[in-house]
Order: sequence, then C-alpha cells, then structure tokens
Amino acid sequence: MSGKNYRESVKALDLTKAYEPNEAMASVVASAKAKFDETVELHVRLGVDPRQADQQVRGTVVLPNGTGKSVRVLVIAKGDKADIAQKAGADIVGAEEIIAKIQSENYLDFDVVITSPDMMGQMGRVARILGPKGLMPSPKSGTVTQDIEKAVKETKAGKVEYRVDKTAIIHCPIGKKSFGPEKLLENFNALMEAIVKAKPAAAKGTYIKSVYTASTMGPGVKVNYRV
Repeated sequence: MSGKNYRESVKALDLTKAYEPNEAMASVVASAKAKFDETVELHVRLGVDPRQADQQVRGTVVLPNGTGKSVRVLVIAKGDKADIAQKAGADIVGAEEIIAKIQSENYLDFDVVITSPDMMGQMGRVARILGPKGLMPSPKSGTVTQDIEKAVKETKAGKVEYRVDKTAIIHCPIGKKSFGPEKLLENFNALMEAIVKAKPAAAKGTYIKSVYTASTMGPGVKVNYRV
C-alpha cells in the first residue's frame, strides 16, 4: 500500500508526459516529501544487449555538484603511494594487512576501494568478498591507477560510476533533494553526456530508450531527453 505522501506526489504529476529536464528536476524535488534528505537517482534504459561484450556501457564521471554523500575511501598501496593517499584525503590506507582484514573479518567499512597496479596481484584473495558488493577495483572505473592522488580527490569530489545492468538499465545517483533543481540539472547533464559518449560502436538503433528520475521515496518522473 502506497503512503499518503507518495499518492499526493503521483497526483501532482502528469504520468502521460515526458518532462523537459529542468521541469523533471523541479518535479522530483517537489515530490520528495520524506522527513530526510532523499537521494535523487537517474534510471536510463539503453538500446544495448548487455550479454554482448562489445555492448557493455560503463564509466565514471565527476558530478559538478557531487553526490551529497560522504564517501569513505580505502586505498591499498605501499610506500610513497600510501603517503600520497593519506595526504589526498583517503579515509583508510593500508596494504597486505587490510587485505587480510577483509579476508578474515569480512571488513567492509568503506564505500570505494582504490589500489595501485602493483597490489592487484594480491587483491584476488578478496575478489569474492568485494566483487558482489561492487567494491572490487577496476582499471575501467579508474580505481586501479598509478595516479592515486587524482583518484582519491575525484572520488571525494563526487565521482560516480555508471554501469549498465543485465536488463540494459543504468541506475545512478545524481544528488540530494536539498541540492535543488538547478544543481540536480547540472549533475543530470554531466551524467547523461558521459553515457551518450560511452555508446558502444556495436549498439544499433535507438540508444537512449527512456530516462526516469526519482527520489528515494517519490514516484518516477519521465524525462524528455534528446541526444
């Protein structure tokens, strides 16, 4: 059974309409009636076949206004790179001892894992723990890198990873209700531009099939997005 606030928000929307992006952001903010600062997400259905290796859509983008979420960054590195990670603002820095802690204690008190390439040989020990949680570092997401400083700073500044799922949909946060429509629109545009640029050469027909935005507790708002 839907809550009262949700039903009121649905009544205020024209469910047959695709809203212009600026209207959609205003509508999603207006429909976020929960007592907490709701996260605003984007849901993009793509005209790709995720089962095909050459039609994967995945990448990262730094949202101009961040995500509104405090991100706990773990860096697995040694020597100078560990020192650089500390100075760049990483929350946890370590090497073999952190890998052992993840392996033996199922330690997961972090949101993003960044590592230097020389440590990847040991990361296989915790792949079964980190992989299902979406935490395993990857060169494609920029979390396996020689430039530890840049990776940490971008992550802290609001870098998000977008990745098409098995149903050909990308789900990604673009901020909080408290951002207001203008900042959400800036983040929306940055993410959509990145997704469009990431179109695989093998994808045929309509690439962006549908775009919806919704707050944590609010209804979905259809967005009229033209490439």
